[in-house]
Amino acid sequence: MPTINLRKYYPFLNEDCFVEVSDEIAEAFLLAKRQEDNYHHRAWYHKAYYSLDRSDGIENSILHTEPSPEEILIRKVSMQQLYEALDHLPPIQARRVYAHYILGMKKVDIARAEGVNSSGVCDSVRKGVRNLRRYFEKKKWME
Repeated sequence: MPTINLRKYYPFLNEDCFVEVSDEIAEAFLLAKRQEDNYHHRAWYHKAYYSLDRSDGIENSILHTEPSPEEILIRKVSMQQLYEALDHLPPIQARRVYAHYILGMKKVDIARAEGVNSSGVCDSVRKGVRNLRRYFEKKKWME
């Protein structure tokens, strides 16, 4: 029975770990190593090192896939539920939660725009989120 060093196949191991394996397993490890070496040699020979940062749209096509009709419907229903819940908040909390989470404004910027203390905006947003959570639970929208 051949002995293999697991550190060679598992790079996160810090120490050598020798294990006796059957002939079939040793042959499978050897075959996998040869295939990987052949792949790297072919990539080197054909200069097949591709980057997604080529500005030819490859990266965008991978990262930004079109949502399915089901995802579009779920997103639409979720937004309708969110706006309905925002309508049940006090106006100040609704305005601040909307500005922070939907518009992406920082709490300091909201406070500066409204001419109030930033701690008041933080408290208002926190209470607004708590009230939204309660409303969602009351309507049984949270799962």
